[in-house]
Amino acid sequence: MDQKTEQILRELSKDGRISNLELAERVSLSPSACLRRVQDLESKGIIKGYRAVLDREKLGDRFTAYVMVGLSDHSKASQEAFERSISLSPEVRECHNIAGQHEYLLRVEAADLQSYKFFHTDLLGTLPQVNSITSLVVMGSPKDERA
Repeated sequence: MDQKTEQILRELSKDGRISNLELAERVSLSPSACLRRVQDLESKGIIKGYRAVLDREKLGDRFTAYVMVGLSDHSKASQEAFERSISLSPEVRECHNIAGQHEYLLRVEAADLQSYKFFHTDLLGTLPQVNSITSLVVMGSPKDERA
């Protein structure tokens, strides 16, 4: 990957809706050369897609927590069952299988503490695979580059 391609990726990461003309101008390429590079990145799966970044707070989700989950059984079947259950929960915005003391790290967004408590106790806490839950409440996010 050359420097121009890295510049294209940086610009698209900042603004996925940028026009090809503007993108080409910012990275000092002709519009046709720029478009070919972007299409190549898409076809190779380096660019997986484009999405809208939502202001979750304006949508009513004012509570964010990162949740570390330990499973009682470390089998593949247990992990797959947990992942299927979690994929059905709209509060879970991200689910990562991690190495270390816990098996999963979740980013959970809820309207408020009471809504999170319901998720924690009545949903996550009732899954048979779950052995431990550790919640880390987000108090602020001075840097957040998720798109």
